[in-house]
Amino acid sequence: MKIISAVFAFSVILPTWACAQAGEHTTYTVNETTFEGYYSKAKSTPSKGLVVIIHDWDGLNDYEVKRADMLADLGYDAFAIDLYGKGIRPVELAAKKAETGKLYANRALMRARLIGGLEEARRLGSGEAVVIGYCFGGAAALELARSNAGTNIRGYVSFHGGLATPEGQGYTAETAPLLIAHGGADTSVTMQEVAKLADELEKAKVTYDLHVYSGAPHAFTVFGDERYQERADRESWKELTKFLEANLGS
Repeated sequence: MKIISAVFAFSVILPTWACAQAGEHTTYTVNETTFEGYYSKAKSTPSKGLVVIIHDWDGLNDYEVKRADMLADLGYDAFAIDLYGKGIRPVELAAKKAETGKLYANRALMRARLIGGLEEARRLGSGEAVVIGYCFGGAAALELARSNAGTNIRGYVSFHGGLATPEGQGYTAETAPLLIAHGGADTSVTMQEVAKLADELEKAKVTYDLHVYSGAPHAFTVFGDERYQERADRESWKELTKFLEANLGS
């Protein structure tokens, strides 16, 4: 897989919840397609490790930038990967469904783009990695977990993500630990799917932590969204920090 990279300074006016840390956008190429990620270097030295962020179905935007900067403030190198391609940031519902649909229908393509983004993250950041994702990104993180393709990945995290395992796929005892943060009031991904995943992970002997937040709907961590729930966001972020400390160390 050929990866070509370029980094340039990033400056943008973010919403009021943005923190002061500034990162950089980076363009990289995977199999002749150009992508644009976002890298935020750890505020402390040395870095505690690398956190790779996978975006929701609207593509990499200010939300992932914010999360990357928050992680950099905690001392981690953070890289938000791009699964759609440079300039592809769908706004309309039909366009979002079309972009995710392309990747759900072609899992080999999704995995190639995940691994390409991971390689770019490793080029910029340092240390072992944990991969996290939001909504569609959560489903993509679990796709990568099932592939066992990422070396030196110490964990995977899904925030209100899709949890279904496609036919023919599965987890193994070699899968790195998982953290699943789910809303109890999520009508897009039901509690039946949560229970099914837990059963799969138990049978595969995968180490996992599963947290369900009462009353939290789908997308409960998305700042500014009408579904945002501060308690669930705060508590799930706390669980993430503990997961990172346990699996990446200090």
